[in-house]
Amino acid sequence: MSQELLSARGEELVDRDGDKVGKIEEIYLDADTDQPEWALVSTGLFGSKQTFIPIREASRSGDALQVPFESSLIKDAPKMDADGQLSQDEEEQLYRHYGMSYGESRSESGNDTSGPGTDDAMTRSEEELRVGTTQRETGRARLRKHVVSEQVQTTIPVEREEVRVEKEPITDGNRDDALSGGDLTEEEHEVALRSEEAVVDKQVVPKERVRLDKDVVTEERQVTEDVRREEVEVEGDDRTRDRM
Repeated sequence: MSQELLSARGEELVDRDGDKVGKIEEIYLDADTDQPEWALVSTGLFGSKQTFIPIREASRSGDALQVPFESSLIKDAPKMDADGQLSQDEEEQLYRHYGMSYGESRSESGNDTSGPGTDDAMTRSEEELRVGTTQRETGRARLRKHVVSEQVQTTIPVEREEVRVEKEPITDGNRDDALSGGDLTEEEHEVALRSEEAVVDKQVVPKERVRLDKDVVTEERQVTEDVRREEVEVEGDDRTRDRM
């Protein structure tokens, strides 16, 4: 049956009820056993979608290959990149979707399309670390103005008048004024005394302009991540064993 599956490229694939699913574009082999395990099928409108479907339990139905799955289940299968190889994680997701058991020991490298009908080379891939930056908001700064009161103390000079009694002797120059009254009389003289008081007045005076601005500070951040790579082993006698 494995040779029949390998020759199914380009044929139609139908679901368990015999309804057409799509055209088989490629057959993926198990990396350990070289047995056909997955069919890459063009599905969707005008074959715009490519879907992986298990074919271990597939059988012939006329000119088409039939699988024991409903078309609705196939339609909702996880989308995987058809890059010539299924990773172990991708294979596990697909098996889980189709309700099939999958063991970690099945294959350390997943599936690929190497085998009859393809060239004699195997694609070796490895992960490369791509590091970039993204912006996120870490906080906000707000400029807000409010009124506060503080006590200001200053000193200014103020003047006040005080009364001072001056006595002068009688002279020829003031005799007439001094003797112009009666001999013995009662009199009153009044003098107005004045003083200065501190007067406080306030006015609003612009002092400065205040605004928010931002500076960009660059610092080094170390990023550590595990990356995976595939290794290809050549198995044979001791003279041909090698690893890449």
